Amino acid sequence: MVGGALRDARLGLPFADVDWIVPDPEGAARDVAERTGASCFAMDEGRAHWRVVTEDRMIDLVPLAGSLEMNVKGRDFTVNAMAMGPDGLFDPLGGEAHLRDGLLVACSPLALHEDPLRGLRGVRLAATHGFTWEAKTRRLALRAVAAIASGDVPPPAAERVRDELLAILFAELPGDALLDAHALGWLDLILPELVAGDGVTQGGLHHLDVLHHELEALQRLATGFPDADAALRLATLLHDVGKPATRARGALGRITFRGHAEVGAELTRQALRRLRFDAETVRHASALVRWHMLPLPRGERATRRFVHRRRELLPDLLSLMLADREAARGRLASEGARRAYREGVGRVLAMLAEQPAAPPLLDGVEVMALLGLEPGPRVGRALGFVEEARAVGDVSTVEEARAALQAFAVQQGWVDASS
Repeated sequence: MVGGALRDARLGLPFADVDWIVPDPEGAARDVAERTGASCFAMDEGRAHWRVVTEDRMIDLVPLAGSLEMNVKGRDFTVNAMAMGPDGLFDPLGGEAHLRDGLLVACSPLALHEDPLRGLRGVRLAATHGFTWEAKTRRLALRAVAAIASGDVPPPAAERVRDELLAILFAELPGDALLDAHALGWLDLILPELVAGDGVTQGGLHHLDVLHHELEALQRLATGFPDADAALRLATLLHDVGKPATRARGALGRITFRGHAEVGAELTRQALRRLRFDAETVRHASALVRWHMLPLPRGERATRRFVHRRRELLPDLLSLMLADREAARGRLASEGARRAYREGVGRVLAMLAEQPAAPPLLDGVEVMALLGLEPGPRVGRALGFVEEARAVGDVSTVEEARAALQAFAVQQGWVDASS
């Protein structure tokens, strides 16, 4: 047994994925699969790497290439360079002592150059396990990032970067972790859109520049909404990436960022696609960024309309908006205003719970028959009108919906008032 599972086992932490070095990976994989009722398959037939997937973990099995000492010394950090087998713990680099001391030490001077992702993995381990960088290892990490940036070392695959970034986002304090990634130069490589906000001052409600505000908002989200999913965390991290491109000064010298939500939504979409996030995560995160500047509604009717129009994004949108506001401590911010904002969010949440989604009062066929319309955009507008009218309390029955829709169609000039 080698790698991260052994590290976490020595720390008394839970683990899910286990790496094993075995004489016959295929035979061992088939044996484990048969005994556990799991599935197994070849990860890399050429190198004889096999994987078993059980209900609660993945088990990777690989053959020993060279000596066991060569294998563990070729790993990234000493805390990951231990093995446990029939003869007990094998620890040629002092990983157990570094584990006790909570210290990240590179296995060799070239360890962080041989695999360009290892420096980012170090950021993740520091964030999730509370490790501290050994000074020499941190200098190696800085040089490795510089080598990637200069093109001397090829960048890691986007999918691998994505997975490390996700692990960092789910750390206890992801904002602090990403500050560390920024200090090492990783954010310039993986999210230059985010780094563009470094030093971009805001004023007003904000006491931090754009980049550090976004990191603080992510931290607020993680601590206030620990169940937040990946799309919401990504949207919170990137919610103001449109600000650098839209920063301007108004006639009275006030800093403005008009249109930054729309610009930010597109930048978010581009960044997440580049990092190979799945289509639904990209769609949801960019939509949250697009609408995060919506003002909270006042009054019951406006609240009902807000819930109806943005139901698909709720309650995530409210979580982002609240984290954004809680991260603002500028001269125009006050505890009273933050309290009022929280109360406004509470009103929308209460209305969301009171107003569950319901089947439509009319369908497209009925609308076309009622108004004499052909298939097209007007049918969609008509259906939207009816559902919003129900949401705000103007109609509640099919008959009321028909009457309201006919009046709406006349107003729009779709039908003659006398017909």
